[in-house]
Amino acid sequence: MASNTLVSRPGSDARKAGRRRAQRPADLGRQRTLISPAQLGRTRGKTVYWIVFALVILLFTVAFLGPLYWMVTGGLKATQEVVQSPPTAFPSSIHTENYSRAWTVMDLSRLLFNTLYYAFGALAFQLVFDVAAAYSLSKLRPVFGKVILGMMLATLMIPATVLVVPQYLTVLDVPIFQRNLLNSPWVIWLPSVTNAFNIFLLKRFFDSIPRELLDAAAIDGASPLRTLRSVVLPISRPILGVVSIFAVVGVWKDFLWPMLTLPDPSKQTLNVGIYSLASGVPENVLIAALTIASIPTLLIFLLFQRNIMSGLTAGGLKG
Repeated sequence: MASNTLVSRPGSDARKAGRRRAQRPADLGRQRTLISPAQLGRTRGKTVYWIVFALVILLFTVAFLGPLYWMVTGGLKATQEVVQSPPTAFPSSIHTENYSRAWTVMDLSRLLFNTLYYAFGALAFQLVFDVAAAYSLSKLRPVFGKVILGMMLATLMIPATVLVVPQYLTVLDVPIFQRNLLNSPWVIWLPSVTNAFNIFLLKRFFDSIPRELLDAAAIDGASPLRTLRSVVLPISRPILGVVSIFAVVGVWKDFLWPMLTLPDPSKQTLNVGIYSLASGVPENVLIAALTIASIPTLLIFLLFQRNIMSGLTAGGLKG
């Protein structure tokens, strides 16, 4: 009886292995890809794949870098060459003095200082209040926390231009305090604090932090504020970097709100200042000024692009 069982096992194992080999082509056929591994292994398929890949990369490169190239080269052209039709792809003669002229004529140093002051002030307020709001919604679990978060996310569905009028009336005469915030940094800082998207990003990251870490800190006698400062924030550097970049770039590129609330030329931001001084300035000098205004944000992206991707995906999986 035992010998029959021992003899039958190799046959059953062989039949199982045969069934697995028979199922392999069906499993491969169920893979959903644009190009199957068999087609990609052929010379023709590989050639078509790389040609299409190169064309797509070239198309997106031209679409994204083309306007930047046109702006940089436009600041190096003479006035007649900038306005001529059809335009030239390359400057016939390079005029680097356009950039120095734009720096002095449009007073870009003052505008840059104002914009940096507003941007980093808004960053400080967002890091304090948005982090506190996200931490309380994620870990402290207040009453009606989900309702509050849902109402915050609902504001993302409202176009920003719809909120311009009520926000302007609010800063024109702040309730309770009865103060006019026009031409002051507070008119930029306070509206930037209410950023539902940044709060949502921070909350999603805080949700991925293991509860055991907070329980261990509580056992050691740490208060919720001490836990936030000593445990949560040190491991939240990726998402804090992303929120910082979004806060700075959001203030840097904003145009409509600073134009309405900062009418004083000495307190205007970079975009509003260039717009107000554009009349009477040659086109090539104006384009040079726009190029200078775009350099800081481009540098921020090039230097911190890895932090942006790592921060956005850091809270995606719990580990």
